[in-house]
Amino acid sequence: MNLLLTKNDLAMLESQGISRLQIEMQAERLARGFPFPRIVASASVEKGITDVSSVEQLKYINEWDEYLQGNHRVLKFVPASGAASRMFKAIYEFIAASRNEPAAPEEKEFFGKIKQFAFYQALNQACLVATDQRLTKCLWAGKYKIVASILLENHGLNYGQLPKGLLLFHSYQHGDARTAVEEHMAEGAMYARNLAGEVNLHFTVSTGHEQLFKDFVEKKKEIYEDKFSVKYNITFSCQKSSTDTIAAGENTIPLRNPGGTLMLRPGGHGALIENLNEIDADIVFIKNIDNVTPDSLRYSTVIYKKVLAGVLVSLQKQIFAYLNLIDSGKYSHRQVGEMISFLQDKLFTRRSDIKFLEDTELILYLRKKFHRPIRVCGMVRNESEPGGGPFLAVNPDGTTSPQIIESAQIDLSDPSQKEFFEQGTHFNPVDLVCGLKDHLGNKYHLPDYVDKDAGFISEKSKGGRLVRALELPGLWNGAMSDWNTVFVQVPSDTFTPVKIVNDLLRPEHQ
Repeated sequence: MNLLLTKNDLAMLESQGISRLQIEMQAERLARGFPFPRIVASASVEKGITDVSSVEQLKYINEWDEYLQGNHRVLKFVPASGAASRMFKAIYEFIAASRNEPAAPEEKEFFGKIKQFAFYQALNQACLVATDQRLTKCLWAGKYKIVASILLENHGLNYGQLPKGLLLFHSYQHGDARTAVEEHMAEGAMYARNLAGEVNLHFTVSTGHEQLFKDFVEKKKEIYEDKFSVKYNITFSCQKSSTDTIAAGENTIPLRNPGGTLMLRPGGHGALIENLNEIDADIVFIKNIDNVTPDSLRYSTVIYKKVLAGVLVSLQKQIFAYLNLIDSGKYSHRQVGEMISFLQDKLFTRRSDIKFLEDTELILYLRKKFHRPIRVCGMVRNESEPGGGPFLAVNPDGTTSPQIIESAQIDLSDPSQKEFFEQGTHFNPVDLVCGLKDHLGNKYHLPDYVDKDAGFISEKSKGGRLVRALELPGLWNGAMSDWNTVFVQVPSDTFTPVKIVNDLLRPEHQ
């Protein structure tokens, strides 16, 4: 790539904590692309995905409840930087259309069922203020676009400019309604409460919305502390500007803004590995901001969160025992055989030449594989929902292990890779429980476990021109590539995302 950096470019990059070498490597990536991962199998219940029986569920729930009685720091980590504007794409298109009445199915459903949205009462009040008429009267008069603009623009609720986490998602009795942030607060109290009654929550938010979140949480925190008899410790962070990436056009020359500065874009959710790395916690739950349910439908979610955490604690106990054994130097041939079996059968990590390794080399290999962050990932049966999928893939060191891989990363021109992709039975709902410390209580340095070859290049149109943007290795795929990874099947009712506004009309949100 033709990368000509001016003194002003270098000064701007330095101010963001980006080195010249980083930019040169990004430019090289944009020019050459990323290698495709080599998939050897689609993960399934028969191969790589654990299906927990009802008896085992109770065992793992008990494991987790027992763990919470100890002196451990547990935290719920919620990526919440998503803007709500994408939820309302169809409504924005309706406002811009020449017609004045809803015609598309999504528009008709939105206005026809508008009373079912949790934000109905707030919107009705905003209509009264803006037009001196109730919402229903506005609709009877055919003022659909006025209602839509009151919902989305700053003379009304301003939902088009708010973060998704601060939108009212669910209705409750007596006219109460909760935002997605409040539902995460409620959910955290049900499975991440420690012995002292504390619930630790961390939201990653966009810079422009940080104060909005802080003010909102400060206003609501005491209400939920009283309701659930807990004490919340809620923190926030923003995606670091040092993780921004350059973009290029069709000719691979870096794009510039109208003022002549380099065009830098957020590097995708993979950049959040830096935020996660700064968290001080033993166990961390990760779940997206829009994947929540109301209290009445939360039972399954809470049960399986505890199951996933119990699986992790159970695996971690054994891994720590093996690491302590290796560090002591007092292990038998039988115990080494147990370690190999555990690595292959429980962590699904294999090395084809393991039987040829000399004793010292074998022990070093086992220690390296055990001494890594661990994550247990809930996987839902595929029902045509978008998202990455669970596979068994080849790692840079030649081993194979469970990996979450996005469809954009897969070489669908290769018949064998396409077949594995099409054979997929499950997808990734972003439902993770992570262990971030080792057997000695030391934090892992998470950037050391990123596969830098696992990013991809997205193509978008901006202002009528093609923008080829560099996406960093994703948080739950490439950024966690070198973690010990276990897949566990979870029921579909634990995955209730809100990608468009009409998703809030689904039964799981009513």
